[in-house]
Amino acid sequence: MQKSTQSVTTPDFSEEYREAQEALDKKIPLGVKLGIVAVLVIMLFASFALGKYPVAPDELVKNVAAQITVGVYNLFNDPDIVISDAANTALFNIRLPRIVVVMLVGAALSVAGAAYQGMFKNPLTSPDLLGASAGASFGACLALLLDMPNYMVQVFAFAGGMVAVACAVWLNRMVRSDAILGLILGGILVSTLFQSGTSLVKLMADANDKLPTITFWLMGSFASVSDGDMKAVIIPMICGFLLLLLESWKLNVLSFGDEEARSMGIKTKRVRLIVIFASTLIVSCSVAVSGIVGWVGLVIPHLARALVGPNYRALLPASMVIGASYLLLVDNLARLLATVEIPIGILTSILGVPFFIFIFKRNQKGW
Repeated sequence: MQKSTQSVTTPDFSEEYREAQEALDKKIPLGVKLGIVAVLVIMLFASFALGKYPVAPDELVKNVAAQITVGVYNLFNDPDIVISDAANTALFNIRLPRIVVVMLVGAALSVAGAAYQGMFKNPLTSPDLLGASAGASFGACLALLLDMPNYMVQVFAFAGGMVAVACAVWLNRMVRSDAILGLILGGILVSTLFQSGTSLVKLMADANDKLPTITFWLMGSFASVSDGDMKAVIIPMICGFLLLLLESWKLNVLSFGDEEARSMGIKTKRVRLIVIFASTLIVSCSVAVSGIVGWVGLVIPHLARALVGPNYRALLPASMVIGASYLLLVDNLARLLATVEIPIGILTSILGVPFFIFIFKRNQKGW
């Protein structure tokens, strides 16, 4: 008597895993790398040269060379071209701090958006998901209502962003639900709470004095950025960038799922906390110096993913460089389109919506 055997077919996940691994291992063309860097260099040059006081290219080169080293300046020395104090002041006392802060904010919002999209495995995730922007806005508005100096407005904004995200993480632990879902729900609750607080502050503000200041701050602007602002945020933001870049390979593993990550020895909870802390640090610093600048952290990661692929070891640096270039472009438009500077938050929203539709439609398969 023969035993009848039945062949049991099990789903084969190896093909899907292999395709994902091939996407991660895909090499980035040299032309793409050079193009990303070239755009940043062009935007830097344009940001220094353009403005209410335009600087000629040869004068720009001479001023920059003179600031770097006297020896380099002597190589370019030409008696026909005189370096003016006005150009020197415009370039290095006004434009340089603003350009550095704009680049830092663009890079911060973009890399935080890319990290959140990878961690939450959701292409519609933005850096303010866990309430950092809402908390920072409430803190800044409260400081403006209390008529505090500018540096205290930045301190309150930074503290508000950190406290908001800490509350979201605490709510997730208290509820003890699914890690991703709990963080998202906690972020929604905290954002709603702090947005209500901001509305209350605006209601209490003097309509002729404080309310216009609060409203303008919430629209986002780099008009009042100073050398002190640049020095205050550059170190914590660089620390946040380094933390995210060090965790980039772990984000690649997380993209395969928590079980796969744990089987490879990755402590998923610890990785999420590090990513959340680093992202909150740089986003809170960004909001503290610029106000609310929307859509950058949502749009730029999709553009970077379309250019360099889904490997986070390349995606995070690319997002930083592209985000810096993009925000420099938008800031130049904000300075030059009208006689009065346009709040940058308005322009990023106007440009971001159609840009996002275009990028997301072309990049749906890449996610």
